[in-house]
Amino acid sequence: MARIQHRHRLALALTLGMSMPGIAGAEDADSLPPYKMLRSLEFIQDSVVAGDSSAGEMQRFMLATIDERLRTADKSTFDDSRNVDAALIYAMSGGNPATLEFLMSRDLNGNFDNRVADVLRKYLNGKGLLVVNTLSDIAREYRDKKIGPYISLVAANVMSSKNPKAALKLYDWARLTSPGTIVEESALRRSLALCTDSGMVPEGLAYAQRYTRRFLHSPYASQFANLFVQLVVDHNAEVKQEDIVDILSFMDPPRQREIYLRMARRAAIAGKADLAALASGRAQAISNDGGDAFGALAGFYGGVAGVSTPELGTAVRNIDQMPAGELNVQDRALRDAAKVVADEILRAPDPSSLTQVSPLNLPNQDNTEHDAAVTKPPGAKPPGTAGVEEGAPAKAAPAPEEGRQEADSSFNAFVTTSRSKLDAIDGLLKQESH
Repeated sequence: MARIQHRHRLALALTLGMSMPGIAGAEDADSLPPYKMLRSLEFIQDSVVAGDSSAGEMQRFMLATIDERLRTADKSTFDDSRNVDAALIYAMSGGNPATLEFLMSRDLNGNFDNRVADVLRKYLNGKGLLVVNTLSDIAREYRDKKIGPYISLVAANVMSSKNPKAALKLYDWARLTSPGTIVEESALRRSLALCTDSGMVPEGLAYAQRYTRRFLHSPYASQFANLFVQLVVDHNAEVKQEDIVDILSFMDPPRQREIYLRMARRAAIAGKADLAALASGRAQAISNDGGDAFGALAGFYGGVAGVSTPELGTAVRNIDQMPAGELNVQDRALRDAAKVVADEILRAPDPSSLTQVSPLNLPNQDNTEHDAAVTKPPGAKPPGTAGVEEGAPAKAAPAPEEGRQEADSSFNAFVTTSRSKLDAIDGLLKQESH
């Protein structure tokens, strides 16, 4: 804890522009106004998205410290609007929602804007859609204030399911007014998610490129990678190869390879063989010599995608070259499913299933009962009784449908077995695609 407090004091000094001797004066958090403490929190959160993995622990410490300070602050503290803004931003930055409720219950002087507090209360309790229009209006009203970027971000989160284009404008405003901050990182990442879900491919690619340039080392970059892969795979017909290469060129080779592998896997599951082959080929090219573990994994994903192509033989060899023991549980299931499909494609058909023992039921082959009554000559025997002497028991001719069903029993068994296997595979791949 001592190390954390020291780093907290250092962050506080940097944020407030203090000299090093002045750090000692910042030790007593109870004497600091909330808005100054918030600067430390913002500094720490911006450090997190810039790639400082050790700042996460400090962020939790600062959130707890500010929470205590807000709860113990005198009511007159919030006569300063900067402290009111600090309390609202704290609530929108991962703070305890109950603290905002506590402050509102003690606000006898009307320092808090009740509209802002009410919409934030509903948003933090998962009821943001009830106040989506009010949030949008407040975001416009406060856009030039300290809380403006945060309100815009919150309003865009709520608006995204109702009006994606309007939500993108709010995200744009949030990130443009807070460059280099956690607000910009969050706005870019969520804009990409919105474009992916709404099919706005050019916009999504633009947001992806901005993200890779600015927040490649963020702890949320893995979420960004999944969103980018989803955008490319789901809309691969609208994405050019050079777009993919250009966006990933801002990454170091290991990160590029990881995303290409994710892309190859998702494309293989989605049955998009060309994209899977492209991604696996790029991943293999980045590997040291094409024969290391990553190169083999890339070949495996390419093989899975190739099962549905004329290059089935090569695909099966690539799948077999990847030992099952080196795959995780999900990829072992994917390997088993691909091999079942390949086996069904390569299995020779049962000759008996191709035999047609009954004549085809051609048009006009069988007369209707009415036609038989009209055209039957006097004394003619009914069909099927010719040659049977009168009074002798006639043997019933086998029904054509019964003969056909008996002959096709092996084919029906084949269809039933294959269908059960394919249903199981479809269920597996549906789970994997999510």
